[in-house]
Amino acid sequence: MFSLRQLSDDEIRAFIAAQARLPFSYPDVGVTRGRAPAGYTVDHNRIELGHGPKAFERAVSALRRWQMFAIDGVKLCWPDAPITPGTTVAVVARAAGVWAVNACRIVYVIDQPDDATRRWGFAYGTLPEHVVRGEERFVIEWEQASDAVRYDLLALSRPRSLLFAYARPMLRIVQQRFARRSLAAMRRAALTD
Repeated sequence: MFSLRQLSDDEIRAFIAAQARLPFSYPDVGVTRGRAPAGYTVDHNRIELGHGPKAFERAVSALRRWQMFAIDGVKLCWPDAPITPGTTVAVVARAAGVWAVNACRIVYVIDQPDDATRRWGFAYGTLPEHVVRGEERFVIEWEQASDAVRYDLLALSRPRSLLFAYARPMLRIVQQRFARRSLAAMRRAALTD
């Protein structure tokens, strides 16, 4: 949804409630668990956040608080939303004087206490009032062999409509900028938590 003015919290709550009743906007729900089908743009980014169990705990805590959205000009509605399958959130961002409100629903949660690589995170998928169609996965990994803790961000997307397909170059700039800023936000959160 687009607006020339900032929406009130009540308007955003109503938007989320309406979107929560709708199906996902793409057919491949759970697509971030495996290989992307043809037609998706794949953005995969990772950053090291530290080493050891305390770094892992700090990073997971930051992810649980949605700190990957602690970015100027971006607002997650709401950062106290539970990270459980079925939870619907909205991401509000402003660009070129226009407010965009995009709805997503959590598809699955990852909690792997594996001996080789421990993982915690989740994926959410787009709902009909999102600029793109697809899924984004946010994961904290602790690789036991190297003791490295990393934030792994994977997004699979394609334009929602022909109109957005024409705007794809601008959309790609926005997506890549979000990825860089999300990595930086998680690094800050993991180091200061």
